[in-house]
Amino acid sequence: MWIIVLFFAIGILLGRLLRAHSSLIRLADQLAMVSILFLLFVLGLSVGLNQEALAHFGTLGLQAAILTSGAIIGSVAAVQLLSLSTRRKR
Repeated sequence: MWIIVLFFAIGILLGRLLRAHSSLIRLADQLAMVSILFLLFVLGLSVGLNQEALAHFGTLGLQAAILTSGAIIGSVAAVQLLSLSTRRKR
């Protein structure tokens, strides 16, 4: 757990030190998006390879699908709102 907090703190520190370089900001944004897409791909691959998960996929129920959809929609909305607020400050 501490390694995650440490990497996050180092990222914040480097971000503060290098924020004057707009090309680095764009690169960091692009790398973050590629990393998130890669993690989602690997997660999907892991679920797809798990025979037990696939066998029970139909029994997960409507509630699980609604909760998952709500989490995804909420996350996307939060990112969009934060993105808009940070663009206004620049």
